[in-house]
Parts: sequence; C-alpha cells; structure tokens
Amino acid sequence: MESRGTVGRVDRKILVVEDLKTHFKLPAGMVKAVDGVSFDLKQGQTLGVVGESGSGKTVLSRTIMRLTLGNNVHTSGRVSFEDRDILSLSNKEMQKIWGLEMAMVFQDPMTSLNPVVKIGRQVTEHVRKHLNVSKSEAKATALQLLKGVRIPEAEARFNAYPHQLSGGMRQRVSIAIALACGPKILFADEPTTALDVTVQHQILNLLNLQQQERHMAMILVTHDLGVVAGRTNDIAVMYAGKIVEKAPTWMLFSRVQHPYTEALLRSIPRTNQKNHTRLSAIAGRPPDLINPPQGCKFSPRCPYAQDKCREEEPTLQAAQSDEHQFACWYPVGTPENKEAFEKNLAAQLPQTLAFAEGKVVDESVIDNAVALSGGGS
Repeated sequence: MESRGTVGRVDRKILVVEDLKTHFKLPAGMVKAVDGVSFDLKQGQTLGVVGESGSGKTVLSRTIMRLTLGNNVHTSGRVSFEDRDILSLSNKEMQKIWGLEMAMVFQDPMTSLNPVVKIGRQVTEHVRKHLNVSKSEAKATALQLLKGVRIPEAEARFNAYPHQLSGGMRQRVSIAIALACGPKILFADEPTTALDVTVQHQILNLLNLQQQERHMAMILVTHDLGVVAGRTNDIAVMYAGKIVEKAPTWMLFSRVQHPYTEALLRSIPRTNQKNHTRLSAIAGRPPDLINPPQGCKFSPRCPYAQDKCREEEPTLQAAQSDEHQFACWYPVGTPENKEAFEKNLAAQLPQTLAFAEGKVVDESVIDNAVALSGGGS
C-alpha cells in the first residue's frame, strides 16, 4: 500500500486560505472563533486540523464552506477555491457548489440526517439536483454509493429510516451523501466522535480509501492527534482560533515544536499502558475567546511559559524547514525550552509540576506515526 506521505502530492492548489477571521458578536462581547488563519491545500492531499473543543477548527471548516450565517457573524480574509473567491459569492451561487464541488461529513449523523425521510431519498437528492439524472439512474447511483461505503444489504437500507440503522451505518450514509456528486474537496468534521472505537477505525479507513480512489482533497477535523497520524499529508494544530503549529505529518510527529502540540501528544491513550493507568491531561482550561489572556494564549497552561510569553504573542515562524512553522518563544527541544522548564519547576509553577508528574509519550508512538506517514524517506 502506498504511504500516506506521498499519496496525491501534486502542485495544483485547490484551496488557498489567507488571514481568515470569523468573529461572533454576542451581548457579552466579540468571540474571535477564527482569528487570522492561513494555509493551502493541494489536490489529492489530506490536511488534519487538530485542537481541543473551542479551538476554532469546526468554525474554520464551516466558514470555508460558508455555513456560518447570521447577522452577528463577521468574516474577513480570503478563501480561494479553484481560483474563485468563496467569501464573495452569494448564497444562491454557493448552492451550486455545495454537494457538487464541496461537501461535508458532520460529527453527528443523527442531526445531519432527516429522521423522517428514507435513506434512499436523502442520498438521491443531491444526485438528481446537481447531475440532472432520472429517478431510476439516481437510485442506481445511490445503491452503488451505499455499497461503496460498505453498507450491507444496500437495497434494504435504501428504504429504511435513519433510526433503523446503527450509529456506524448512519455515518456511512452521511459519507455516501457527501460523496454522491464527486466533490473536489471533502470536510470531515469529527466524523468518528459519536462512534465506538472499532467503528471509528472502519470509518477512518473508509474515508481514507474513498479519498485515494477519487483523488479528492480532504480536511479532517479532530481533537485527537492519533486519528490523523498516518492518514494525513499535513497537520495544522489550532489553539484559541489560531494555528500554532503547522507541518507535514511525519515532520510534526518527529520534531514537535509547540508546547500545546506536545501536550496533545502526551494525552493520547496507549495500548501498552496497564489497566486503569491515569491519562495525562492538559493542565487548566481553554481560554475565554471574548477576553483572552495577553501574550501567548497558551501561556496560562504552558509548563515553559516565561514573562515574555505573557506579554507578547508569538507569530508563526519557520523551523529548520520552511514547511514546519510554529508560534512559540521557547520551542520544545531547544536549550531555551529546557532552561525555562527548570526555572518554572524550581518556582513550583502548577502547570509545570502537573507536566512533570505526568507520563511522556513513549518513542514507539512517534516512530509509528512517522512510519505510517512515510516521513523521512
């Protein structure tokens, strides 16, 4: 099987996002959910967007698809899809793009599927609308899609309602609907959160297979770095509405630079742990996006934070390679980082003590991620 580090590497950029901001005006103040995000995505590539709840990753994907609507929503920046400025298009123009060129698999299939409409009709709606085919042709396409996403007895499921299917089957139907018209880019927003571990693995493998077979671009949104290891070409780690680290998957796992990314790695459960082993958690809580802390937004939770971190916010900068960018004054693995940690440990800073008492991710996790993503070759 071809490694994920090399699959779909082409030069044509299908999506370019520049300084994208999405702010929500609330009575309590302005929520800066996405605050200056930039990246690009090439045809056939998969980008993993990772972060805790509230980091802005879901709002980012919905903003790109123009699904964040309302008078209290303020969006700025540039989103270029196939050389078209998405943010300048009207809702009517976007309706021609939704489903046909851009599609999304939502987190909870029970809310994304209509509970009173049969599965078959929900799958065929996009096909008939965008491809202008007959009812019989649409049904044949729908059955082929249901079989393609590994739904057993597709003919019987075609006439079933969502509540008659399991959670895993409902999510497969959601994937079939998203793929119905052969979109050029697919957004998968936490597609496995509501599923058990075994079904999660099946759904992720299914998405990976469909992405490779159709050579489409994909943005995989998740809170779990373990999900994107080996399934993405690049990873963007988000915190408080900003990208704090961005790199090719193999590079990020082998040379973590930002303390938040390191904390996410440490929190991944490992199969080699003994039963009832306490998981390593990130100290503190995500920041208030209406009144965020001054300086680096992660500084109140960071075991390496110094006065400079609390006063001045770092911007994305390149590491040894221009492909690897991070926003940190004391990058992980540097002498300055080590000195900052020892200083905070001596001062008994709470988040530093919590970090020191936790368990570090063993090397096998990193080595496995590097091997799966084809890095270093």
